[in-house]
Amino acid sequence: MKKIGILHGMENTFPQAFVERVNQLDGKNIIAEPVLIDRVVQGEATDYAVIIDRISQDVPFYRAFLKNAALCGTAVINNPFWWSADEKFFNNALAVKLGVPVPNTVLMPSKERPTDTSETSFRNLKMPMAWGEMFEYVGFPAYMKPHAGGGWKSVYKIHDMEDLWNKHAETEQLVMMLQSEVTFEDYYRCYCLGGKYVHIMPYEPRNPHHLRYATQPKTTGEAHKKLIATITDYVLRLNKALGYDFNTVEFAVHDGIPYAIDFCNPAPDADIHSVGQENFDWIVENAAKMAIEKAKAHKEGKTNLTWGSFVRTSAMNLPIANLAKGDVEPTEEAPKKAAPKKAKDEEPAKKAPKKK
Repeated sequence: MKKIGILHGMENTFPQAFVERVNQLDGKNIIAEPVLIDRVVQGEATDYAVIIDRISQDVPFYRAFLKNAALCGTAVINNPFWWSADEKFFNNALAVKLGVPVPNTVLMPSKERPTDTSETSFRNLKMPMAWGEMFEYVGFPAYMKPHAGGGWKSVYKIHDMEDLWNKHAETEQLVMMLQSEVTFEDYYRCYCLGGKYVHIMPYEPRNPHHLRYATQPKTTGEAHKKLIATITDYVLRLNKALGYDFNTVEFAVHDGIPYAIDFCNPAPDADIHSVGQENFDWIVENAAKMAIEKAKAHKEGKTNLTWGSFVRTSAMNLPIANLAKGDVEPTEEAPKKAAPKKAKDEEPAKKAPKKK
């Protein structure tokens, strides 16, 4: 019997529905339940073949627990080591290498120095920085947001340079990124599970939270079919490169081009009251299928984690161009074995004498 656990916080609708659906689909060889932790001992395994993580971004204790569980063989979704290292500015840089359109974006130092640093900690910053060049690259209006994300917290619309400095003064120790505004005709939020299941949802971020999924695309006909195919391709490229098994990607569509706006959401909203019944049913069904697949594929003695093609390409020392070409599954042909060379003074084998 293999166990699938879900680690969650204030969520109510998705975790319970996920557990029930896994147990309906299998329930004999594989069962699901909420994770219960009574102790965490270094190098000691959990009872779970798979854990779906929905809360460790807010609870450091859980993140440490999950890393230990992963080391001992649990397939943690999403990979807690990569999730700890990832951030939105890097995601944008990777998208450029993948050929996925993103808004022009630059990184800004924090307004206040980090705790326990001094002026000499920043002697490698050239002062003044090339603000004019950066502002020309991004343009105004623009958006300023934390480079590591934060669920729409501390996001500012910037109208001009004076507005930027006034709002930047409020950000304290946050490292911010400044990003070109994309005036969009359509906007989509896309679930991606297991690097293969994609669900594209029309989304209106300007609506109140409970009405953001209550919208319809303006693009129709063949143009819409082509757009959806392109978005699906971009969603898969990004998630395979990043290595997320459970994520959402958001696109703002301008003049038919989908620009990836946000694609670092490893614990995305899955509450029925915000995503709606149809989207909720999809995420519950396909998350359950993915978790069962992971449990069946689980192997003792392995880490069983998903590592994105960016990490694998780097570890194998393959060209980053593999990603730009869309080759997100890096492979390297084994070198053919050369035939052993004969020694110069080696005599050819003599034929056996014929029998008389």
